[in-house]
Amino acid sequence: MSSLEWSPTGATRGGLRIDGVFLMLVAAIVLLGLVMVGSASINMSSKETGQPFGYLEKQLFLVLVGSVGAVLIAMIPIAWLEKHAFKLLVSAGALLLLVLIPGLGMRINGASRWLRLPGFGFQVSEAARVLTLIYLASYCVRFEEDLRNGPGAFARALGMLSLLSALLLLEPDFGAATVLLVTGFGLLFLAGSQLRWVLAALALGVLGLVGLVIVSDYRMRRLKTFLDPWADPLKDGFQLTQSLIAIGRGEWFGVGLGASVQKLFYLPEAHNDFLFAVLAEELGLLGVLVTIGLFLALALRVLLLARRAQQVGLKFHSYLAAGFGLWLGVQAFVNMGVNMGVLPTKGLTLPLMSYGRSSLIVTLCWIGLILRVHHEVAVGGRSPKRGAHA
Repeated sequence: MSSLEWSPTGATRGGLRIDGVFLMLVAAIVLLGLVMVGSASINMSSKETGQPFGYLEKQLFLVLVGSVGAVLIAMIPIAWLEKHAFKLLVSAGALLLLVLIPGLGMRINGASRWLRLPGFGFQVSEAARVLTLIYLASYCVRFEEDLRNGPGAFARALGMLSLLSALLLLEPDFGAATVLLVTGFGLLFLAGSQLRWVLAALALGVLGLVGLVIVSDYRMRRLKTFLDPWADPLKDGFQLTQSLIAIGRGEWFGVGLGASVQKLFYLPEAHNDFLFAVLAEELGLLGVLVTIGLFLALALRVLLLARRAQQVGLKFHSYLAAGFGLWLGVQAFVNMGVNMGVLPTKGLTLPLMSYGRSSLIVTLCWIGLILRVHHEVAVGGRSPKRGAHA
C-alpha cells in the first residue's frame, strides 16, 4: 500500500504511517462536497442571513473540526478500542436513550434525534452507529468460530443489532436503522456467518420493515409517493419530483456549476439530503459518474485494507475497516438511490459531501480510525514481532 511518513506531536514512535491514496480520495470527495454545498446553498443562505456563502463557511468549519477529531482519533491504539468495545456499545445505547428524554433530546419535525448541547444539536445516531460497529467487530473476532459453525452466535449478534435499531426507530430514524442492520449483516457474513442465516435474517428484517410501513401512516404515504411521485407532485411527491427534474436537466454534461434552477427554492434540502440531485443537474452524467467512482474507489480501498489486515493476523483491525467500507458504500448507495427515485425517501446524508454537523464530523473522525488501522497494519505487516499495538 502507498504510505507517507507523518510525525505530528504525540505521534507513535516512528511516525504515523498514512495511506496517501486513501487520503487523496477522502480529500477529493470532501472538496467536491464543499463546492456543491456552496453552490446548492447560495440562494438559501442569501435569503436567510444575507451571506451567500454562509453554509459554505459553516461546512468549512465543520471540516476543520472533523479533521482535528480525525487526528486525535488516529492517536488512539486500536487495542484500546478492542478492550473497551462493550463499554462503547453501552455508550451507544445510552446516547440513543438520552435523546428520548424530554429536555435533553431536541424534537424537530416530529423526530427526537438530536441531543441538546451548548450552541447546537448533535445527532446521536451518527456516533451510535460507529460505536455499535466497533463492538460488532470485536464480537466477530471473539466468536468467529461460533459464527462459522452454527446460528447461535449469529442470533445473539442479531439480537443486539435489533435492539439498537429499535432505539433508532423510536426517534424515529428509519434510514439509520436500515443502514445499521444492512452493514451489520454484511460484517457478520464477512466474519463467516453462513449465507442461509444471513438471508433468513434479512428476510425477517424486510418483513419487519414492511410491517412498520403498514402500521405508520406517514411511512405508507412515503411508499406511495415513491411508487408514483407524480400522483401528487405539489405535496407529498414534491421533493422527489423536483429531484428527478434536477437530475433530468443535467443530461450529459450538466447546465454548469452554479446554474441549477431546482436549488432556487424548488428542491427542499438541496444542500443536504438532496445535494446529489443538484450535482447531477449542474455537472451532468459526467459529474455523477465521477462522484460514484470516487465513492467506489474509497470503499474498495478500505476493503483492501481490511483484507491486508486479515492477512497479517489483525482480525479486529480487519473487521473495523470492513465495517467502515460497508457503511460508506451502503449509505452512499441509499442517498443516491433516494435522489434518483430508486429507493423510498430517507433522511440520510451523502457521506463527506452533504451539509450536516453530526454526519460530517463523525465520518471524518471515522476516517481517523481507518488511518490508525492502516498504521498498525503497516507496522504489523513489516515487523510481526512488534505486534499489532505499536
